[in-house]
Amino acid sequence: MRAKILRSPSPLPGFGVSFAIMMTALSFVVLLPIGALLGRGFMTGPAELWDMVNSRRIWAALMLSFRAALIASLINLFFGLMLAWVLVRYRFWGRRVIDAAVDLPFALPTAVAGIALSALYAPNGIFGQALAPLGLQVAYTEVGIWVALIFIGLPFVVRTVQPVIGELEPDLEEVSATLGARRAYTLRRVVLPALTPALFSGFALALARSVGEYGSVIFIAGNIPNVTEIAPLLIVIRLEEYNYDAAAAIGIAMLILSFAMLLGINAIQIWSRRRIGLV
Repeated sequence: MRAKILRSPSPLPGFGVSFAIMMTALSFVVLLPIGALLGRGFMTGPAELWDMVNSRRIWAALMLSFRAALIASLINLFFGLMLAWVLVRYRFWGRRVIDAAVDLPFALPTAVAGIALSALYAPNGIFGQALAPLGLQVAYTEVGIWVALIFIGLPFVVRTVQPVIGELEPDLEEVSATLGARRAYTLRRVVLPALTPALFSGFALALARSVGEYGSVIFIAGNIPNVTEIAPLLIVIRLEEYNYDAAAAIGIAMLILSFAMLLGINAIQIWSRRRIGLV
């Protein structure tokens, strides 16, 4: 039976050829760079790596990068769902323009985005001047990092959830309302369970993208050590100092933390899919 399945007609080449192409591409794009990073770490030694990472400045940068990425991804999870729902379920003037603008962070160079956000939220910027009387400052604070990460991460949630909303039949909501369910109950028991896997996928993509973001953050963050300095900037600083071992140590620390975080998200996603009977 297994051989019959593998030999079934397919527009792609046979299993052996497809698997070889896949592993070759995966090796050059993912496995070899990660292997080179880990190999550099093994050559340095665990004790020396720990000494390079175990400093207040580096831990502050790591915690800031992951904390800001998590907060921005959670915000994107909510607003991305709202935006995707509006774009799919409603017809209004300018909808196509807004739909196209969602992909703008994909096409816009991150450095340009950082410069634009800094100009808007700086104390003398349009938004910065409006927020100053309220005692709020965005640029050169952690909040500015959130804004930059929200900007670059929002499309991942919207584009992941949008097709699922398009396939979700409105009849299910109408039946729920006909049976007397309130909107909150319909949202919680009918709509969200169907969207949960896509929401987790979009959240994981936005989080992974935000953790390693560099270009759009360094302009609005202010890069103050122990305050608004992110881990990717520290890696660049170490590389400019020709301290490749220290740069590799920070990279390995980010790799371990990212892997643990994404592993936890995937475990929750698998649990949610089993809970609603998708697997």
